[in-house]
Amino acid sequence: MRHYLSLFTLLFVFVFGGVAAAQDRAWVQIEAQPTLNQAQERARAYAAAFLDVAGFRMASGWYAIALGPYGPDAALARLRELRRDNLIPADSFIAGGEQFRDAFWPIGLDPATGPVLDATAQASADMMAGQTAAPGSVMPETVTTAPLAPQPPAQAAPIAPLQDMAAAAPSVVEPVAEPVITLPAPEPEETLAEAQRSETALSRDERKDLQTALQWFGYYDSAIDGAFGRGTRASMAAWQEAMGHEPTGVMTTRQRAQIIAERGAIIAELGLETITEQEAGIEVTLPLALVSFDHYEPPFVHFEEKNNSGLRVVLISEPGDRATLRGLYDILQTLEVMPRSGERALSDSGFTINAANAEGAAHAFAELSGGLIKGYMLVWRPEAAAKAARALAAIQSSFKTIGGRALDPGLVSLNDAQRRSLLAGMEVRKPLLSRSGFFVSGSGAVLTTVEVLHSCRRITIDRDIEATIAAQDPATGLAVLTPARPLAPRHIAAFVGDSLRIGTEVALAGYSYEDALPSPTLTYGAVEDTKGLAGEVGIARLSLSSLPGDAGGPVVDGTGAVLGMLIPATANAGRVLPGEVSFLADAASIKTMLATAGITPETAIRQGALPPEDLTDLATSMTVLVSCWE
Repeated sequence: MRHYLSLFTLLFVFVFGGVAAAQDRAWVQIEAQPTLNQAQERARAYAAAFLDVAGFRMASGWYAIALGPYGPDAALARLRELRRDNLIPADSFIAGGEQFRDAFWPIGLDPATGPVLDATAQASADMMAGQTAAPGSVMPETVTTAPLAPQPPAQAAPIAPLQDMAAAAPSVVEPVAEPVITLPAPEPEETLAEAQRSETALSRDERKDLQTALQWFGYYDSAIDGAFGRGTRASMAAWQEAMGHEPTGVMTTRQRAQIIAERGAIIAELGLETITEQEAGIEVTLPLALVSFDHYEPPFVHFEEKNNSGLRVVLISEPGDRATLRGLYDILQTLEVMPRSGERALSDSGFTINAANAEGAAHAFAELSGGLIKGYMLVWRPEAAAKAARALAAIQSSFKTIGGRALDPGLVSLNDAQRRSLLAGMEVRKPLLSRSGFFVSGSGAVLTTVEVLHSCRRITIDRDIEATIAAQDPATGLAVLTPARPLAPRHIAAFVGDSLRIGTEVALAGYSYEDALPSPTLTYGAVEDTKGLAGEVGIARLSLSSLPGDAGGPVVDGTGAVLGMLIPATANAGRVLPGEVSFLADAASIKTMLATAGITPETAIRQGALPPEDLTDLATSMTVLVSCWE
């Protein structure tokens, strides 16, 4: 029985089926033809029914026919409606337009700057289409739908053009025969029984390929084994429901062809290709339409963005152990391309980072196996999020190590700064200022110098632990920080219970070179005086060479008891102090400050000097890096 669909029905579908357009543009690609003449003929036929038909030469040399452009949500809604009503080929799909080049219909249309249609605009266009035909005109189904490129389309009956609007302008219209608009009609959909029979004819490889396609679009997450069990059936039903089909859990021949074709179109758009990076010992599938190899800088292989795609990929390959892995993890946190917010996970065998903010996002992965660290990092701008999700899925599913080798650190010549940081040309996020501090409570409260708190938008402990100011006293130069999450320090400060004695040998633990080194250093000296140069109380003078980064660090005696905190050396009237003159805020001043902050300081009870290695471990374990960030 032949079915007829009037333009009035089309108008109803389009008016009530539209959705608001988003900022990004998308197209409903309905056909692709190998020659310009064929494409023009088909575009002319579709234009008789749809006023938003566009045609473009593609990067592959074929010619695409599409409807749009729309926002992504509006495009998906229209695709489902037109496909549901059999008005466009069943294998039509959403295209981003990146493969579109010169327009052949209409000539001069720019796929990147044309107006994006929303529901209201499309309804208006469809209303105009309805006005060009007499009321009650119908579109009988007559022929089989033309298949999607790259296969040549089946022969289709022509679509009779609508009357020109200029011809419809007279105010008095003589009765004429109603024009007939004919659209390509798809073959009848298989029944459930027919779908089940066609499915049994699939080879094992074809069944595995279908599972792979379902997994590729995020509907299936189990083994690719070619066995259609409960998980595969559920994923098929989920895909069918999302595409507007009846969710039977058994895909028809046409539906199977549709998902395979859509996957192929996206693979072609991203240029997904498996590469073997011999130098790094990595095999991986990369979106080579969006990125291209740029350079080696061990331990990284850089693939920079292509044609302003908004994506870049970095492969990671180096020999190492757990300490190297941890160092790499810490280094990635400092990159400008790595947002601070997001999930992090670190173990002895690897790490993952998922970070994002309004400016962009990044995903990093690395694993340690057999003395080699291999991984990757994908970085993208917000407008490339959809492509990044597809690219990341391909990278994750294909990544593997080969050859038992890592990138040779001597492959290219690096300067000392690059070799130290291993940042390989990527811009590093640096703090405004870093000083030292030390733990004064079991929950991780830190005593430091007020010098590090000036003009800070955020403060961190040991580079990545957020902290807030609990108390500060500019007069003494002391400040107490509270970490955003409770910490469990190995050692906390235990203060001397009596007065300082001149001549006592001391050791200072501090980040002398600020954030340039991963751990504090120890500097030795002695108590020179129990008061300041001008007789100030609460301050002691040391004979000890310190650097600006040492300020805030603990000064301990031979038993490990804390005598005080190093404060910045200053002199009045422009005087410059000798290099070996340093000062500390004594234990009595610190105890008063801690009591104000609600912290009960510990009193040292240890007797006898510690072995040098134990003293070093005690002093450096309680010392932290305190950083001020813009």
